[in-house]
Amino acid sequence: MVQTCVVHLIRASMRFVAYQDRKKVAAALKQVYAAPSEEAALEALAAFSSSPLGDKYPETVATWDRAWERFTPFLAFPPMLRRVIYTTNSIESLNYQLRKISKNRGHFPSDEAAVKLLWLAICNIEDKRARERDKDRNLPADKRKAKPRVVEGRITTNWKQALAQLATAYPDRINPHL
Repeated sequence: MVQTCVVHLIRASMRFVAYQDRKKVAAALKQVYAAPSEEAALEALAAFSSSPLGDKYPETVATWDRAWERFTPFLAFPPMLRRVIYTTNSIESLNYQLRKISKNRGHFPSDEAAVKLLWLAICNIEDKRARERDKDRNLPADKRKAKPRVVEGRITTNWKQALAQLATAYPDRINPHL
């Protein structure tokens, strides 16, 4: 299953929208990605398409049409889980940092050597972020500049419910007893 990042899809579709209309378009698009089912999302997209904003910004509608097959797997998940998987930014950030570390290494003597390098890189990245978080510890939340944990990502509310939904959706991949 391949799913596009909803945040990136929204950004790509807003690229064509004038600043004064962005809030209205964002509210209309929220009806699409927050829809309870694919059918409801399609109806919301059709409603936006036939609205004055849809007429004014047809390329926004076309962006969603082109990405529809990669977007719809997102709609199969329950709302609590959608809050966890709507963006791939943290995954992309980690992958970027790991590529940076491994791209100049050439060939690895074994798979184990590659895994060790990547694990040490993750530990290094996390140590650096931990030091930055430690500096920001006593600052108010709006003044903190440190990045969140690499592995856990940002604090996700209702993570336990989302994890339970993932375990139900993928029983062969997630062991709820760990």
